[in-house]
Amino acid sequence: MKQFAAADLTRNTGDLFEAAAVAPVAITKHRKPRFVVMSMERYETLTNQDKGSQKAYAVGQMPQDVAALFEQGLEDLIHGR
Repeated sequence: MKQFAAADLTRNTGDLFEAAAVAPVAITKHRKPRFVVMSMERYETLTNQDKGSQKAYAVGQMPQDVAALFEQGLEDLIHGR
């Protein structure tokens, strides 16, 4: 992920927006990532579950069908398939 220091934002605003149009960009403060800038389309995809196909579950709260797919994926990864 590309990073921009908060102190440099006024000088590099154009570069920041250009990079954020392609992928999320981290804004750092004291060399630690503090914020993320991304396109509105990407944000809407992440926050609108009705339109997106991605969902997140805690391991212990996964539906059975998702847990089975997860376990199979881990097995495939472990065995190099």
